Amino acid sequence: MAERHPYDDHLAPDGRVMEMLSEHQCQGWLEGYLLTGRHGFFSCYEAFIHIIDSMFNQHAKWLKVCNHIPWRRPIASLNYLLSSHVWRQDHNGFSHQDPGFIDHVVNKKAEVIRIYLPPDANTLLCVTDHCLRSRNHVNVIVAGKQSAPQWLDMDEAIAHCTAGIGIWEWASNDKESEPDVVMACCGDVPTMETLAAVSLLRRYLPDVRVRVVNVVDLMKLQPSAEHPNGLSDRDFDALFTTDKPIIFAFHGYPWLIHRLTYRRTNHKNLHVRGYKEEGSTTTPFDMAVMNDLDRFHLVVDVIDRIPLRGSSADYAKQALRDKRIEHKHYIAEQGEDMPEIREWKWSGSRTAGRGART
Repeated sequence: MAERHPYDDHLAPDGRVMEMLSEHQCQGWLEGYLLTGRHGFFSCYEAFIHIIDSMFNQHAKWLKVCNHIPWRRPIASLNYLLSSHVWRQDHNGFSHQDPGFIDHVVNKKAEVIRIYLPPDANTLLCVTDHCLRSRNHVNVIVAGKQSAPQWLDMDEAIAHCTAGIGIWEWASNDKESEPDVVMACCGDVPTMETLAAVSLLRRYLPDVRVRVVNVVDLMKLQPSAEHPNGLSDRDFDALFTTDKPIIFAFHGYPWLIHRLTYRRTNHKNLHVRGYKEEGSTTTPFDMAVMNDLDRFHLVVDVIDRIPLRGSSADYAKQALRDKRIEHKHYIAEQGEDMPEIREWKWSGSRTAGRGART
């Protein structure tokens, strides 16, 4: 759409979709394309983007230096879209299960790097629009390509992505009093398992006050003094409280969340579930069970970390243990997840219809 001149050399007005089974070649193509003043993104399997770790390093370092050279024009950001991610490798298995690229990225200069984990299709559209408009950044977007629940309409998605983090009021029940527990989630599968856990808590322990916090922009977890997108301590405490247990379901390796939040007031009460190198060729839900990220484990985490009176919690823990056993027997016999898992939808009273699959 930009102005063209007779002396332009091999400059086409339309874009390109280029595919090759060489991550190095794709990275080189995109870097060169961006230097012509155009825009693009590199879509790759999450486990194999590591192949270009050193190329990413050099581009991030180059951007950091260029940001302080006044005669350099801003260029479109280098955008990675990581799909075929760790939680949905139904056929490829353990070799394709590695969410560690984001651990590598966070080491680079804060002014350059951004990491987004949209929980549904509308937030993915919103985040991608932002990334394609940005300049002088390296943006990493992690999103599955399987059918998944849609949690937010577009207006809600825009507001949520603009903030980068927020309480999902429609999934929480603590508005009239302090929460007993904060259920935090970052990533599409962790978000679904967290909301399923909240629905189980409402069934088994309806008096437990739950606050649901969803994170789209991972760098929001860092202090504002360390990252330009980070939250102040006051804002972080307003979301996560200063003394309540936080059960955090995370897409990647759990210690990354501890690393990002170790200076926060309530870090001692933070309990993170994520990928811990337990993988196989198995069903989607079994991957979550293997890594203790499933809805049943999350509810037990809540029960173990908040004061509860009476025997209802004991019966709930036994029922959830039995569900995990039932799950193992079912997938061994049927080769797929139980219908109540495959067909699960959010059924909150104020938001009937949320969680329709898209």
